[in-house]
Amino acid sequence: MKKEIYSYVFVFILLLVPFNLLLAKTNHERKGDKMNEPRKTILAIGAHAGDMEISCGAVLAKQAKLGYRIVFLHLTLGEGGNPRMSAKEYGEQKRREAMEVDSLLGGEAIFGPYKDGELPNDQTARRYVANVIRTVKPTIIITHWKNSIHPDHANTFAITSDAVLLASLPSVETVTPYSPKEESAWRGVRRILYAENWEDAEGFKPYIYVDVTDAYETWEKAVARYEFIGGKISSFPYLNYYKALAVVRGAESGYKYAVAFDIDNFEKKIRWESLEP
Repeated sequence: MKKEIYSYVFVFILLLVPFNLLLAKTNHERKGDKMNEPRKTILAIGAHAGDMEISCGAVLAKQAKLGYRIVFLHLTLGEGGNPRMSAKEYGEQKRREAMEVDSLLGGEAIFGPYKDGELPNDQTARRYVANVIRTVKPTIIITHWKNSIHPDHANTFAITSDAVLLASLPSVETVTPYSPKEESAWRGVRRILYAENWEDAEGFKPYIYVDVTDAYETWEKAVARYEFIGGKISSFPYLNYYKALAVVRGAESGYKYAVAFDIDNFEKKIRWESLEP
């Protein structure tokens, strides 16, 4: 009787092994397919180098660790912000700082052709940004809120909002003096988020809260590489302000540290199938 039981067990194991091997191969193939999927990309469009890093860099560092491609587009260097240096000298410094900080946050940098304080709200700027969108192919775009005390910030919002549409239309040409190569249309932008910035506070209402506790330390160390954020140029305490803001948004959302975003009003929908979802 025992011999018969052992025989049945042996036969069962033999039958099971090929199935397990087949299952293992299937799982391996699935992993391979997942690895071959295109990386999700976030494009953070700031008026000046440092704007996106200080306001939402912790989120971008977190997403980079999750495998996202992070691209910063700095429309200007913000080269006019140091009264003790010429715009040319400070612009070169800001470029070096941006490349270092963006790399530490897990991203890459693209530098726009415009001057600090002179960002034009025109069609050429829209086509330039649309060309970048087509080139980078983001699924998420982060930029400034629409209301700001700084014209460059407000113009960045307007330019970006229209550029997303232009980038999606095959009939629109996006060649400009700053983007000589035409790129194919891109309709893959799924969400536009607006970062919280002290200069863009009018009408901004936190709607989406992202837990950045695990990325907070990386963000803090990285953004301090910008001299103006480290407190050596401006009297405004940039780093302390945004560190405190992360604590406040964290307290509001139940996290230790958080970063908040606003979105367009037409996107603000909560869908329930009943009153007890």
